[in-house]
Amino acid sequence: MPDRYPKGYEPDAEALAHAQSVATTNGGSVTLHHDFNDLQRTDAIYTDTWFSMGQERDSNAVMHDFAPFQVNMDLMQQLGASYFMHCLPAYRGREVTAEVIDGPQSLVLHQAENRLHAQNAILVELLTGAQA
Repeated sequence: MPDRYPKGYEPDAEALAHAQSVATTNGGSVTLHHDFNDLQRTDAIYTDTWFSMGQERDSNAVMHDFAPFQVNMDLMQQLGASYFMHCLPAYRGREVTAEVIDGPQSLVLHQAENRLHAQNAILVELLTGAQA
């Protein structure tokens, strides 16, 4: 499971070690890269917003550091990706271009719909005690 991120934004060391352990146990691997040229072809690209709730970061620094990591059509083609995924909210022009998120390769609305059904089932269980 390759992950690409700017230097200085590495994942938590304990979480990374755990992920590597689980991956090894299941015949997989976790690798970290700072350069898209190090990545192999892939079926899908999954990204997240550059600004998460509760994180206090200098927004100018984040925009500068993450700008080379924007998902755009050139990257989709470079990696041979057929699908784009994002957990939303997405900011067009930041982590992804409108051409990608609004294009035919985008699965973001399907993802959102699936989350809606799962969240509804949780609400039913919490409010009624009945299983959906």
